[in-house]
Amino acid sequence: MSNPEGSAIDRDRGHEVVRTRSGALAMRSLAAGEIMHPGVGPLREAELLYVGQSRLGERLRARTGELTLFDVGLGAGSNALAARAAAESAPATAARLSLVSFERDLGALTLALDHPAAFGLDGDAGAAARALLAGGEHTSARTSWRLRRGELLDALAREPSRADVVFWDPFSPRANPELWTVAAFSALRRVAGDRCVVYTYSASTATRVALLLAGFAVGIGDAIGDKAETTAAAVCADDLVRPLERAWLSRLSRADAPLPRDAPADAVARAGAAPQFCR
Repeated sequence: MSNPEGSAIDRDRGHEVVRTRSGALAMRSLAAGEIMHPGVGPLREAELLYVGQSRLGERLRARTGELTLFDVGLGAGSNALAARAAAESAPATAARLSLVSFERDLGALTLALDHPAAFGLDGDAGAAARALLAGGEHTSARTSWRLRRGELLDALAREPSRADVVFWDPFSPRANPELWTVAAFSALRRVAGDRCVVYTYSASTATRVALLLAGFAVGIGDAIGDKAETTAAAVCADDLVRPLERAWLSRLSRADAPLPRDAPADAVARAGAAPQFCR
């Protein structure tokens, strides 16, 4: 993730609020040295890349009961709050949203509450976020929001629910290398429902190979900001709008093809044998 143009506006709790080139405020982790939603800003990116692309509102209206969403990388809360807003505005006949946020460092959300308008934390949303920080959960008529605090892979191993939708938004492989591996996506696959879909900002070959090796079908996600592509993945390839085609595999034939850090020796062959390429 690139650094923004602009100086820190507020700094506390291991994070600072900065102004990006687009003019939006965003959160920067001092430890990771990276900015959350550095392009179009946190509110717009959450809506376009995650809530809009996943058709979350439509999914809620199309079913009854409950829909479970895993928000991986709560950060300043932008993705979770955008999802919660979609659920809160859904009709009474729609499914309730079970929103599960995973995070090990709550400093970004705590600091964002000092800038409520910039991070979508004014009014009821702010009250929900404060309740989440204080007690680990917040419940309304339309949404159940729960916090899973700690290391992600440990939390996924203990997670009792199964995901219908996943927003995968941790820091980049440079700052969080263990969360972009075959092992990490395999841990996610074990708690994915039968028609689970996954969305992430990364369009790297290594990320897509890791998802394939973990048992997901992989596709091209929507453009956002200066990113020409993002990535969508699914348990069932039929749930992808633009699945990767066999021609994509040609990039893996290069000797310097980027692969996940824990790729097995036969990674290229296994990726090529994924069911979506054998139709």
